[in-house]
Amino acid sequence: MRFFTLLGLFAIVCPAQLLEVGVHGGQHRFSRAALGSSSQSPDAPNEYSLDGGFRLGFRMTTNSDTFFGHEFGYAYNRTQLVFDSTGERQGMATHQGMYNFLTYATREGKRIRPFATGGVHFSNFVQPGASATQGGGSTKFGVNYGGGLKIRVSPMFLIRFDVRQYATPKPFPLF
Repeated sequence: MRFFTLLGLFAIVCPAQLLEVGVHGGQHRFSRAALGSSSQSPDAPNEYSLDGGFRLGFRMTTNSDTFFGHEFGYAYNRTQLVFDSTGERQGMATHQGMYNFLTYATREGKRIRPFATGGVHFSNFVQPGASATQGGGSTKFGVNYGGGLKIRVSPMFLIRFDVRQYATPKPFPLF
């Protein structure tokens, strides 16, 4: 019953809009993977870095205008924390929540819709052995931008290709 009540309230808030809901997956890559050192010395070598992994998530897009939309999403990223001195690797999770504004190059209803996007996000980096549900992790806020292509394959389904750049401060209190 709660679900239908929330659905009804959401429908009141979003009249005459199209809603797209989808899941996504891909590769999570770091352009500057070096995190730093626990030493405050300016000559200290890098001790920690991150290695990429997989990414799974979901997105919900409301197209509020012919050429504009709003996107909300969540992603789970599985990465590796690397101890550079020993080469040891430990699994690590990153949780991301995001809001993006989308601008489309073609009108709503077209089969192919190129788009550009930009927005804000948070990333919760959870150290090995910690739990995000128990308040663990280091949360950082950032901006993201990118673009992509939506291809409608039927009235109910589409395929979407995205490329995004996320600018996020480094996690953990390292120097």
